[in-house]
Amino acid sequence: MLPTFKTNLDDIREKITEIGKSLVTANGLILQALQSCDEKQFNEARNSIKNITSKTDEIDNAIIKVLALFTPEARDLRQVVAYFKITNELSRACSNTRSFIRGFTDVCKDLDVKEINEYATLMQTSTVKAIETTVKMINIDDTDELQEMYEEVLIEENKVDDLYEMIERKLVEQAEGSNTFEKYHKMLRALRKSEKIASRAISVANLLVYIKIGGNIHN
Repeated sequence: MLPTFKTNLDDIREKITEIGKSLVTANGLILQALQSCDEKQFNEARNSIKNITSKTDEIDNAIIKVLALFTPEARDLRQVVAYFKITNELSRACSNTRSFIRGFTDVCKDLDVKEINEYATLMQTSTVKAIETTVKMINIDDTDELQEMYEEVLIEENKVDDLYEMIERKLVEQAEGSNTFEKYHKMLRALRKSEKIASRAISVANLLVYIKIGGNIHN
């Protein structure tokens, strides 16, 4: 692999890692904000992923430049293509995060602390673990370690899915026959975004494994 190609790829990976870290920070702040519906922390979370679109566009342009200049083949091409897809997944995860902040800010004050801790906090905890582990995977080269971390992400993502289904059933039961259906509906809609963030995490983790061992890309 040409040194100049490696330098370009390392720079791309570093920028992807920074976006991933911003996503982790934002969702960590959301987790803290949920405890007391702290609007200031929700705003800090939103600011953590500010201008992400311009940053992902910059990475995509760098990837296109690498493809044009070096015409990589085999594993090198696989890595470049995977990075291109990863930036898209991270961008969508950031968009889901902003939607989660917006949705939960609207409903947070209408809920009691018990409801938040029982539902939203549990889901968001697993979501944070999923994206945090995924971001660490970006700079892991050992195949076995990478696979182990992938399994960790998969476990957390499955937890989020299971929790959402459980919460959905429970909230629908609570909302039936009451005059608070709209409140519960808004909460579920917001929590759905947390579930999508975890789904983006497993998509990125899958792409990182694909870089090392190949196979089909699963989205």
